[in-house]
Amino acid sequence: MHSNLTEHARCLYGDEYRPASQCGPDHHEHYFVEELTFADAEAILAMLRELCPNLVDGLLPVWVRNLAYRLVLLQRPNQPALMREAADSLYMHGPDWDDLAAELRSQADALEGRDQGR
Repeated sequence: MHSNLTEHARCLYGDEYRPASQCGPDHHEHYFVEELTFADAEAILAMLRELCPNLVDGLLPVWVRNLAYRLVLLQRPNQPALMREAADSLYMHGPDWDDLAAELRSQADALEGRDQGR
């Protein structure tokens, strides 16, 4: 069916940069959501970076981006750069999530301050 999470997402949502894969007629979005839910952080980040390399582009639905970043941050909770990347994505698709984005930036700043104080 699909060789990885990126190919699965490309099949469902398309890609501005490459042709979309062709899936069988029984392909459903819930299979992608299941695969995304249990994917490791590297696979999720690879999907985000390949299908949305400039943050403002890409054809992934906003809910997929938000879920993907949430799942990555659960797996890598103390990475300020990643927290800021997720916050930037939230700001791009806000203002509904501006408060969450600001909180992520605040947490990233606090983590960096704690790390620099060592």
